[in-house]
Amino acid sequence: MNSPSGIVRIGLLSDAAVAKYLTHGAQAGQESPPLVALHRAATDPPAPQKRWDVWPVRELLDEAVRRFEDSPTEADAWLAPRLHATLRMTRAEAADSRRWNYLSMLVAPDYVVWRHKRNEIAESARFSGPHYTQAFSRLWWAAELFRDGDDYRPAEFACGFQDVLNTTMRLDVIDHRPTAIAIIRVLEKLKADGVSRMSDRVNALSSAVNAAGSTLVYDVIATDDPVDNDALQEWIEEAEHMPPVPWDRLPDGPDDGMVNENAVNTLVPLFEKLLQDAPLRHRRRGTRD
Repeated sequence: MNSPSGIVRIGLLSDAAVAKYLTHGAQAGQESPPLVALHRAATDPPAPQKRWDVWPVRELLDEAVRRFEDSPTEADAWLAPRLHATLRMTRAEAADSRRWNYLSMLVAPDYVVWRHKRNEIAESARFSGPHYTQAFSRLWWAAELFRDGDDYRPAEFACGFQDVLNTTMRLDVIDHRPTAIAIIRVLEKLKADGVSRMSDRVNALSSAVNAAGSTLVYDVIATDDPVDNDALQEWIEEAEHMPPVPWDRLPDGPDDGMVNENAVNTLVPLFEKLLQDAPLRHRRRGTRD
């Protein structure tokens, strides 16, 4: 896998440009997207900051392929925290789909195909789609939503389950940090106990937590502490001088505050009860990875 020539920093590419230039051949990995046309349609990053450099990201993707060549889904748990720690940005910046479009079309379309090719092609939403579907956005947001301050271990665990990425990530309540961590704590207990049908339990727990969230206000019964935005900004600014993230241990995330442990402890037994009362449904065949 090699990065397209001439690309130094991650720019911005509109959804319309992806829709115009994403061909069936590119989705199948049979041809490259039209780089000249995409370059013309793209815009440069707002500032020439080191955090937008292409090569650290490209090296991560190449290493992920090398490590997980025969099991692409297993790359997610390794890659998500490292991608997050490499692409240091605010949630507002990460919410701009144009940045992820640029990555998928101009920097690493081959990775998108390698990771998400099913039935001969990678779906268009893996190149340009919602934050919980797009190939790179889903990993960055998973690391963001499930990290506990600077600790990426909960996020690494979360990304080991495709159902967390495909189902739990879609829930509005997951923006509440104690809810996200409490869900992971429940799943960690289940896995440690050797409980079967984990995929069904992830989906049942997600549905139950989401349904209860319409009548229970989690941020009232389990108050979270404010995030230290100054610490987050300092972590982002450190990108100008940071070395590449480590490959054989987890990197450190922003030291912007751990999730309130009392809030998590309040939610865990509630979520365990919700799961106990929730019906389990067998996972449908063909569930997306």
